[in-house]
Amino acid sequence: MRPTKVLIIDDSALMRELLKGLLSLDPTIEVVGVASDPLQARQMIKQLLPDVITLDIEMPKMDGLTFLEKVMTLRPMPVVMVSSLTQQGAEATMTALELGAVDFFPKPKLDMKRGIEQRADELIGKVKAASHAKVKPLDRHADDGSGASALAALKFSTTEKIIAIGASTGGVEALRVVIKDLPANSPAILVTQHMPEKFTKTFAERLNKISAVAVSEARHGERVLPGHVYIAPGGQHLELRRSGANYLCKLTDEPPVSGHCPSVDVLFKSTCKAAGKNAVAVILTGMGKDGAEGMLDLRNAGARTFGQDEPSSVVYGMPRAAFESGAVETQLPLSKMTEAMLSACGSVKDRHIRV
Repeated sequence: MRPTKVLIIDDSALMRELLKGLLSLDPTIEVVGVASDPLQARQMIKQLLPDVITLDIEMPKMDGLTFLEKVMTLRPMPVVMVSSLTQQGAEATMTALELGAVDFFPKPKLDMKRGIEQRADELIGKVKAASHAKVKPLDRHADDGSGASALAALKFSTTEKIIAIGASTGGVEALRVVIKDLPANSPAILVTQHMPEKFTKTFAERLNKISAVAVSEARHGERVLPGHVYIAPGGQHLELRRSGANYLCKLTDEPPVSGHCPSVDVLFKSTCKAAGKNAVAVILTGMGKDGAEGMLDLRNAGARTFGQDEPSSVVYGMPRAAFESGAVETQLPLSKMTEAMLSACGSVKDRHIRV
């Protein structure tokens, strides 16, 4: 098997050297070139035919987002963004993921060299996962809003049903597809998306702007209500807890589980304990196997469980692990997931759902 060919694009000579050195530690990766700006990179892409590019956001001559949009429109390929851990960096990174970037690697704010070296395994893992990712040409006109109008006709009653969703690589776009068409009175939804601190708040705010439901970063102790989506904050596990007749969000600073914090397994296992057969669980695109164990617990408890299918997944890792473990009741394309999980909250009759 030939190594994965990577092209590094960054205006910082230090960053180019660091990324090249760390990626070259893995014998299955070959750094075929480095470029200091997108104009130079454009020619190198044609000559070197890389499998993956790493792309800085802030660069001279042409910023990374403009270049990314051109790449995903004219020559789609796996891209891992390299962005700063700031509010501005988070906004730009969310835009990059919406444009089609597979994943992102956040630069540390202090002691750049040491900070990146300590996370070499993460960087290598993201690039290797990206090499297997499915990328599509950017289509700005793909969303015609028909899904939202169809689902808006569904009417819900009661608050017993809870939907728990887990996602990782490719999950930003997948969650946008699932959440944007939810009716305003949708059952409550808890989401764990693998993402660092600061980025989850920005992600929730962007989803909130395009959705009929209220989307926010989860807060410790807040009541879980219908018509709301709660996103696990980066660096904290999100759990579902029951207090009398109410469901509550619980945040913890426990160590990573299944290699992640927040962890999908933590969310699913707590949902199983608090809601049992009243839960609906969904596992979307992502690298690794986080969530498979917790979803199996949910299915064994009588919950409905759905997994994204391979053709529609950017990275068919987490859904595959859950499916092969027997945790997934039904595999579906992403385009069918919202309707399926809402229908699972009760029986559909005369375009009403009784929950």
